[in-house]
Order: sequence, then structure tokens, then C-alpha cells
Amino acid sequence: MFKPSRSNLSDSSDIPTGRPMHPPTVTFARRTSSGRYVNYPRDNLSRDDLESEIGSVEFMNYTVHIPPTPDNQPMDPSISQKVEEQYVSNSLFTGGFNSATRAHLMDKVTESEASHPQMAGAKGSSCAVLGCDGKVMSDERGIDILPCECDFKICRDCYIDAVKSGDAICPGCKEPYKQTDLDEKAGDGTGRPLPLPPTAGMSKMERRLSLMKSTKSGFMRSRTGGGEFDHNRWLFETKGTYGYGNAIWPKDGGFGNDNDDEVREPTEFLSKPWRPLTRKLKIPAAVISPYRLLAFVRLAALALFLMWRIKHPNTDAPWLWGMSVVCEIWFAFSWVLDQLPKLNPVSRIADLNVLKEKFEMPGPNNPTGKSDLPGVDIFVSTADPEKEPPLVTANTILSILAVDYPVEKLSCYVSDDGGALLTFEAMAEAASFANLWVPFCRKHDIEPRNPESYFNLRRDPYKNKVRQDFVKDRRRMKREYDEFKVRINGLPDSIRRRSDAYNAREEIKALKLQREQAGDELPREPLKVQKATWMADGAHWPGTWLHAAAEHSKGDHAGIIQVMLKPPSDEPLNGTAGDTTTLEFADVDIRLPLLVYVSREKRPGYDHNKKAGAMNALVRASAIMSNGTFILNLDCDHYIYNSQAIREGMCFMMDRGGDRICYVQFPQRFEGIDPSDRYANHNTVFFDVNMRALDGLQGPVYVGTGCLFRRIALYGFDPPRSKEHPGFCDSFCCCFGNRRKNKRITAAASLPEETRSLRMGDSDDEGMNLSVLPKRFGNSSFLVDSIPVAEFQGRPLADHPSIKNGRPPGALAIPRELLDAPTVAEAISVISCWYEDKTEWGGRIGWIYGSVTEDVVTGYRMHNRGWKSVYCVTKRDAFRGTAPINLTDRLHQVLRWATGSVEIFFSRNNAFLASPRMKLLQRIAYLNVGIYPFTSFFLIVYCFLPAFSLFSGQFIVQTLNITFLVYLLIISLTLCLLALLEIKWSGITLEEWWRNEQFWLIGGTSAHLAAVLQGLLKVIAGIEISFTLTSKSAGDDNDDEFADLYIIKWTSLMIPPIVIIMVNLIGIAVGFSRTIYSTIPQWSRLLGGVFFSFWVLAHLYPFAKGLMGRRGRTPTIVYVWSGLIAITISLLWVAIKPPSGSTNSDIGGSFSFP
Repeated sequence: MFKPSRSNLSDSSDIPTGRPMHPPTVTFARRTSSGRYVNYPRDNLSRDDLESEIGSVEFMNYTVHIPPTPDNQPMDPSISQKVEEQYVSNSLFTGGFNSATRAHLMDKVTESEASHPQMAGAKGSSCAVLGCDGKVMSDERGIDILPCECDFKICRDCYIDAVKSGDAICPGCKEPYKQTDLDEKAGDGTGRPLPLPPTAGMSKMERRLSLMKSTKSGFMRSRTGGGEFDHNRWLFETKGTYGYGNAIWPKDGGFGNDNDDEVREPTEFLSKPWRPLTRKLKIPAAVISPYRLLAFVRLAALALFLMWRIKHPNTDAPWLWGMSVVCEIWFAFSWVLDQLPKLNPVSRIADLNVLKEKFEMPGPNNPTGKSDLPGVDIFVSTADPEKEPPLVTANTILSILAVDYPVEKLSCYVSDDGGALLTFEAMAEAASFANLWVPFCRKHDIEPRNPESYFNLRRDPYKNKVRQDFVKDRRRMKREYDEFKVRINGLPDSIRRRSDAYNAREEIKALKLQREQAGDELPREPLKVQKATWMADGAHWPGTWLHAAAEHSKGDHAGIIQVMLKPPSDEPLNGTAGDTTTLEFADVDIRLPLLVYVSREKRPGYDHNKKAGAMNALVRASAIMSNGTFILNLDCDHYIYNSQAIREGMCFMMDRGGDRICYVQFPQRFEGIDPSDRYANHNTVFFDVNMRALDGLQGPVYVGTGCLFRRIALYGFDPPRSKEHPGFCDSFCCCFGNRRKNKRITAAASLPEETRSLRMGDSDDEGMNLSVLPKRFGNSSFLVDSIPVAEFQGRPLADHPSIKNGRPPGALAIPRELLDAPTVAEAISVISCWYEDKTEWGGRIGWIYGSVTEDVVTGYRMHNRGWKSVYCVTKRDAFRGTAPINLTDRLHQVLRWATGSVEIFFSRNNAFLASPRMKLLQRIAYLNVGIYPFTSFFLIVYCFLPAFSLFSGQFIVQTLNITFLVYLLIISLTLCLLALLEIKWSGITLEEWWRNEQFWLIGGTSAHLAAVLQGLLKVIAGIEISFTLTSKSAGDDNDDEFADLYIIKWTSLMIPPIVIIMVNLIGIAVGFSRTIYSTIPQWSRLLGGVFFSFWVLAHLYPFAKGLMGRRGRTPTIVYVWSGLIAITISLLWVAIKPPSGSTNSDIGGSFSFP
């Protein structure tokens, strides 16, 4: 057991921001039988005490890890690193504020046995040295590495002891070890030399290219100090060679001419025709030209109509006329904000064949043909296993692990913000099942790669399958998945029974101890033992317990990191015919991507910033552990439906000009929606119309999931060449700032080559200064060192003279750094609750804090700095998820979105305050995002106007003259024609458009109004708003997949629409009664009021249908009484206020109202 102390880990609550760096130290500790750890003070630890403790049974696994040094290399470095990585994957790292980082070596992570060699807790042989039960060193396949010819099984620590203190004598045969035998057995067999690290004499271009090597390398970390590069040490540590085959091999002694800043393109690229990775497909002129013309025609008609309405008031009912005119002016303004950003829609298409040719085919700079694609880190966020079922999360993880992307370039991080053991063990079960599922998907090209969705497909699963063993494999895999679901669904009971058993054992021990201490005396107080939650290996779970306790509740627990699947080997690892698995994977790559469980530290008194804080913790942890250049974030219920989706997104990032793209947003598609889509859950108008239109401007908004980010853009840096791409205000200012521009160019030229592309801040002279980054990013030097690496690896290939800020081909076709314990300990420190104090995380860096819709604000900040985004609509849906089909859940979802928009409007993220780098129409789009909830006030008033008109016998105009009808006809026809053209160029259906219109009114009269009121309360009174997670579970009826649709859960949001429906129904009855019994019927006013009342009721029909529940379950008496009450109220109204020119005797014969 060891606890490495790093420069940013402290044992006290006072954590200075600028502490000096200290060398790693070793803290002695032992684990008690209850799962707790007892520390030994370093100053008071005597040799006798240590020997006595080591000799005890409870401390038999005691180990001290000594950091490797250049003069202490007992075994091949690659072997020691892999063994260290195996140790890391079998350890649960915990730590946080005012506590040291612990690495708890786990015998197992689940009750079931792990067999995959990458899996945490994988079973292996035990060390044969007497008194040691450590695990034997193993390779990528899990085969034991035996350094001696006698095949004596020995663990890493015993081997080190034998080499250092035992004259390299094997404990088994007593013969000296042969180091060469170990090298031959454990070598990677590739024979490829490693890339040459940077030297002091390198040119600027060479130093830039050298950044492809991870900064975690011992001779590249800034903490190792300066000095010249030691070539002998490099040759000894890496067994590298100089010559052809290294990542940098310039011809003729250099990369260009005498000027280091200019790079000459290799001749092999200039001789090939250059092919782009993506194409922009504009909408045909026959569609877009009439669309734009109709938009301007409707705009002119609205202006003329409003002018006419203002000039022709209704003197009989000025209050009715005034309210209607104000509402109509606001509706016209809102329509303009929504319509203007739609004038330039585009479509884009990616070419995956070109991507494969450029990045994964052998070439002069990549002879082996290894993948030159950058790394991708995938984030999955979950918070509550009760509302987000672990089976759903596990299926999402399985779809990620099976994605079609280079395995060694892919990492998956799961954020469990609830710190639940249920989520932890469900992840472990998913990692174990991936041992079969992922090779099965690769072998048979399975789509989709979510097992739940795949086995529930309603099409022929055997179509286009050519392998003869597919039927057998699929049948076997279906049985394995059914067993997997049983294990996942049984985890809650399993954890509860296990914890009860361990707690009962602890109670018996405590009671026995109490009796021994008390003797013959009876205990005065009953014994109280804390009910803990226990892991599968018999240790306390460091996260949230089933019975909350101090330091073990949802808002108070340590940070946790567990490497469920360690990083895969660099070379493909095919299954063998002799495997013990039930399926045959002889020619299939069985490697699995890196999978990490992360639960950030939470402590009382800290603002953890909900999902945004969890995502930022993942950004920091992933930067230290894998440093993927791009980040894909997914909700736990959104899985990868298209296994090549990441490749399509990478086409945009790696294309010419792709270094200025901050993120690629994919449309959200949903499953489990009722066929009629009653509440517009698919939201196709937004995703296929609005988002596609924004793609023609500066890019779509970020919508929370299914988004591929550029890590550097999340870090708050400005886009490359930001001064060369001015906004609509910068273009005017640049005409008068040539002298200042020349000064900027001179200042930029003086920056180092490695940091010239990194700029942060609006100051013209501000470049990247590495010394100020710790103040912004925190005091983790690992994190700061990873920034220029991520920037370099995200550049497009410099395979064409027009590509600026590129990187040479083959620069990323190198192995990734292996994980070690200090690296994971550093990751633990950056997910602590105090790390963000006095930094810019959440302000400029990462996900932005302060709004319940942190996604929109985060995307807005990037666009505000001049970045562009891209909307990627794939032929096969990229991702699919679930959406709430229950009316109440849907309204609360819309309420959260609208509340976030109100917060944006009243914050400094308002589009009125945008920087000059944001385009004009993009500003209008973001302005509409913040303003649309305020339409609810006017919409509710307008929905009551028809009823008021019917009650009063008046209308919004004096008379229904021809001018009013013509204007109304033109405005309605142009709206319908615009909708038809939108349907034409977006691909949506007319029914989907109509559903969107219906729910716009439903949400506008319910959730949007509540959002505005809550937003005003937060701004004026400071009252915070709390939201609950939307449940992903199904209804009680297991036979009906749409059971949730018919569940009626009362909420106050339903009151306004219900009142509108009732008032309009009563108004129609009153209007008909008055007109029929009137001496001089005013049919024109009746028709006008009834028409608009039916317009309101037609929009609210899905809401009314949702209140009725399942067909046939609403009692008939409800409809009878509703009709009787409506008729009674109508007759009473007419009796109370009879039509003009009539008396009470005219109505109902001799009936007279008392």
C-alpha cells in the first residue's frame, strides 16, 4: 500500500497556490480488517515496529515503490512500464481535499470473474515466492512473463528485490537471471525505433513536431529541469535509433530554406492531387431563392398589416384592440428573430475514404500504415442510478467501446457524480462483457453496437451477413447478453446483501470487543455500528453509502478513479484458436479502449456546479491520463448508433481550415417515441431546420450531448489566425488600424513556435505565456504541459501549400505513454473540490458555470471568441437516445431549457454584449435563444382574446372588412409556403412541422411562463432554482413500451393551458347562445371569435389528449359532467347579460333569472 505525495497534494487544509516542487515520498500504511487504513507517522516509525507489522498476517501485502531513476533500471523499461500499468488498472485511487491519495489494490471489482487481460482485477498467477501473494507479470494477452528458464513464477516487486539485493539469482533454480531472455520474451516485436526527442539545437519547426511525444515522458517534463539532452540516456531508456523510420526525418538537412519559419512541402505530397475531406452542399437555387423571397414578402406584409392595425382602432372595444396590437407586434418581432438566421442553410458531407487514405495508409512518412488520427476522449455523464438505470449506461459504454476508431487512440471516461457503488460495479460488468461483445461487433460488422438496441431490431438480423458462423455467434451472444442483464439488474440486491453481511460481521466483532472490555458489567448503552457499503473485495466503498454517513454521502465523499480497462497495446492483438472464450475470434482484434471510472470529490460548503463541474473534472483528469485532442460528450442514455460517427466528425476537424472549428455538433435522434410524436419529442424542426440554417452562419449552437469538441477550444484559447478572420465590426476597425496590425504581426513573430498558435484573451499583443497558465488552469504542471501537445495533435495535415498551421504526416503514428501510479495520483488531485479555487475554470475555461443550460453558454463563449462550429448530419444517425414521452416530464424538460434561456438574457452572455468576432446573424440567433421565453406573456393573452371577444360580443377589429381579410390571408399563405419550402430543403415531414407548432403553443403557455417568473425571481430576489433529473425508466406496464405516455402526473404547469381550454370552450358556447337568441345576430363577430378559438384549441389538442390518459380509462361521467357544466355556465352568462335588444323573457320562455 502506498500513497505518493505530489506537489499539488497536501495534508492540510491550507493549500497555497505557488508551492515549491517536492520529490515523491512514500507513506507507510496498513489496512485493517474493517477496510480502513492506518497511517504510520514517518518520524516515529522504528525498524522494530516496521518488522513486527510486516510479520503480521494483516500486513502481508506490504510494498514500497521506489521511483525509477536512470541508474536504477533492473529490467527492460517497456516491461516495467507495462507491469506498472497493470498495477494501476488493479488499483482504486482515492483522495481529495486535506487527504493523501491512496491506491487500494483490488483483488476483484465485481463478484464475477474478470478474464480479459486489460480488465481491472483480471485473474492471474500468484507469485511463487514464499510469503508473497502478488500477481505475476503478464503481457498484453495476460500470459505470464517468466524471466528465468525454469519458469519460476515471480511478481514484479520480488523480481526487483532479487535483482538488486540477491545478485540477480532466481529464487527457484538459484541460477543467475539472463536479462536478454526477458527482453526477447517481453519485447513488442515491432522493431520500430522510437521518435527522437527534442534537442537544444533543433529548429523551431522541429521543436514543434517534437510535441507529438507525450509530455509525461521523463525527459520532456518541465519539472526535470533544463540542461542539454542526454543522448546516451535516451538510447538506454528507449532503445531508440537514429535514422529513417523516426517520426522526423528531414531530407537534405532541413525542412525548408534558410528561414526556419517557412516550411517546404515534401515532394511526395505535391505530386499527388489533393482531395478535401468534406464538401459543402448548398440548397438548390430553385428552393432557396423562393424561400428568401417569401420571407421578405411576409416581412413587408407584416409591416403593412401592423401599420393598418394601428391606424384603424376598434372604438367599440379599445381594450381588446390594444392588447391584440401589442401581442401582434411582439409576434412579428419574434418571427423576424427566428427567420433571419434561416436565410442561408447548408448541408455538409464527409468523405471517409479520403480520411482513411490520408491517415491510415502506408506512406513515406508512415511506412507501417499505423493510424495517424488524433486521440479522442469520450465523456459519459451520470448522476443518479435510480433515475438513470445502470443498464442504460452500460449499453452506452458498450457502444463506445465497440466504435470504429483506432483502439489505441480512444478513451472512455464515465463521470458518476453520485459516487454510487451500483454504477461502479455496473461499469465493471460492462467492461467484462465487452470482452465478447466488442470482438463480436468487429467480426460481423454489427450495427448498431448497443446490444439492447441491436437485439430489439425489428428487421432481419441475418441480412447482408456472409460469415457462416454468424447465426451461431449471434445466438450465443444473445444468451450472454441475457445473462449480463440479469447480473446488472441483480446488482442492487447483491450490493445490499453483501453490505448487510459485512455489517453484521462488524457488529459481532464490535459486540465481542465491548464484552471483553466491559467484563462482567452490563453495557449501559446499546451498541451502534455504522452501516457501511462494501465492495466486492471486502473493503469500504469510498463513495456514497446506501446509508449516508459522514464523508460517504452524495455531497460529501472522496474523489475516486478506477482504470477499468487499461490502455491497449500499440499493435493489434488478434484472438487465437485456442482461446477459452465461447466465440471464435481468431482473426479479430480483441483489444479494448481505455475505460476509466471517475467520481469527483464532493465536500460540504463547496459549489460543485452540477453537470458543468463534473464535465470540467473529466476534462482535467483526461488531459493527464490520455490527453485526447478531441472530446466527445454523451449523456448516459445517448449511445453511438453509427460506429463511424467519430470518423465523420474527424473529417471536419482534420480538413483544410478545420483548426478553426471548435466543435462538431451532431443532431439528436430519439427512440421510444410514440408513433404520433404527440409532444414533438423528436424536435425535428429545431435539429433539421434551425441547426442546419445556423451551419451556414458561424455554426450551430451546442445542445448538450453528441458534440465533438476541440480540447484547445474548451481551454478558452482563441482560434488560430483570429486576426485574419475579423467579425462584422473588426472589418471596419481594421481599415484604420494598419499600424497596429503591423505591430501585432511583429509581436506574434517573436513568440516561440510551439506556442504561437495558442492565444488567450482579447488583447492584441497577448500570446501564450506558459508562466501565467497555472493561475488560469490550476497548479498541476501535468495539465499545463499537456496543453501544447493537444494543440499540435489537433492540427490538420500539412499536405497542401494552402493549409496553414499544419502538422507533418505520420507525426501521431506512435505509441501512447503508459499509465503509472503518479499519473493517476495527479488525476485524483485535479478532480478535488478545491482545485478550481482562484482559477478560470467555469469562467473562461471548460464548461461555463452559472446557468442550468451550460451547454448553450459554453458554445456561445466559443463563438464569441471567433471559433466556428459545424453541423454534421450523417446518412445513418450518429447517436440515439431517449426522451421523456410523459406530458409532465416533457413540460419540466422544456421548463429547464427556458429557464436557462432567461438566465442567459439577464447575464453577460446576452447576445447584445457579444464581441465583434461574432457575426451579425449569429448574434440574432443567440438573441432569439434568450428572448423566446418572454413570448409566453403575449401568447397567453392572445389565447384568451378569442374567448374575451365571444364573451363581450366584440372583436379585435371594428368590422371584418376586406382589407383585414386580405392581410390575414397573405400572412397565413406566406407562412404556409415558407413551411412547405422548409420541409423541402430540410427533409422533415408536414406532420412533424405541425406537431412542433402545437407544442410551441403548449410550452409557451405553460413552461415558458414559469421559466420567466423563476428567472426574474433569481435575478431580482436571488432565489436559486433546482431541477431534478428526468427519469429514464419506463412505465409500470411492461407490455406497452409507450406506457409512460398515458401516465398523468399533476403539475402546476398544467394550470394555464387547462384554463385557456375551458375559457375558450365556454366562450364558444356563450357566443353561440348570444348570437342565436339575439334579435340582431352579429354572425361576423361570432365567426371571427369562433375561428380563433378553434385555432387555439387545435394547438392545445395534444395537451387535452394527454390529460385524458389511456383511451378507455377516463370515466364517461367526466365527459358528461364537463358538457353539462359548460352548457350551464353558458346559459347563466346569457341570462345574466342578455344580448342587446332582448329581455330575460326572450330566453327560455317564461324563465326569469332571480
